[in-house]
Amino acid sequence: MTTPVVRSAAPTAVPDGPAHAVPAAARVSIALTGALLAGVLTSFGQAVPGLSSLANAAGPWFVVAGALCLLAGVRAGRAALPLAMVLGVVLLELMHVGYWATSNLRGFPDVLSITNPWVLLGVPAGLLAGAVAVSVRARDTRWRGPALGVTAAVLVGEGVRALLQVAATTGTVTWVVEILAGVAVLLVAVLTARTAGRRVLALGTGVVGSVGVLAVYLALGG
Repeated sequence: MTTPVVRSAAPTAVPDGPAHAVPAAARVSIALTGALLAGVLTSFGQAVPGLSSLANAAGPWFVVAGALCLLAGVRAGRAALPLAMVLGVVLLELMHVGYWATSNLRGFPDVLSITNPWVLLGVPAGLLAGAVAVSVRARDTRWRGPALGVTAAVLVGEGVRALLQVAATTGTVTWVVEILAGVAVLLVAVLTARTAGRRVLALGTGVVGSVGVLAVYLALGG
C-alpha cells in the first residue's frame, strides 16, 4: 500500500500593518473624549488638598493636549500639520467645556465666554501643542529638540511666574516640581539631539521660550 500524501495547508496571507490597528476616527474620538475628561477631572482636582495648585496650572493642560494629539495619531506633512494644530485648539477648548460644565454642576458658578483670557489663550496654545506633537512624531528629528524645548518652556515659565506671584497663597511645592519637570524635558531635548547645532537650538528654544511664557503671564497680570 502506498502512504497517502498529506498536503500542507495553503499559506495564509499576512495582512499589512498591525492586525488590531485602531481606526483613525476611533483615535480622534478617544482624544476628544479624553480632553473633556481632563476638564472634568480638573474641576474635581481643585477641591483635593495637594492637587488644587496643580489643577489650577495651565502647563499640565498643554502637556495633555500634546499627548492627546499624539494619541489621535497626528503625522508629519504639509497637510497634516495644520490639521494637528486645529486639533490642538479643539482639545484645549474641550477641556474648558468639560471644566465649565462640571464646575457648574458641582455648584461652583463658572462662565465660559469667548472673552475669557484662558479661552483666548487656548487658541495659540492649542496651535503650538499640535505643532509640537507633529514635530515629536516626525521621522525628521531636526525639530524634535525645539518641540521638546517649547514644552519645557511652558512648564518652566509658568512655574517661575507662580513662584513670583502666587506662591504666598498656594505654596511652592507644585511650582518647583513643575519647573523641575520642565528642566528634565529640556535635558532630554538637549541630550537626545544628534548634533551640536541641534543641541544649541533645543536649549535656546527652552530658555528663550521660558522667558517668553513668563513675560506673557506678567503682561496678563497673573
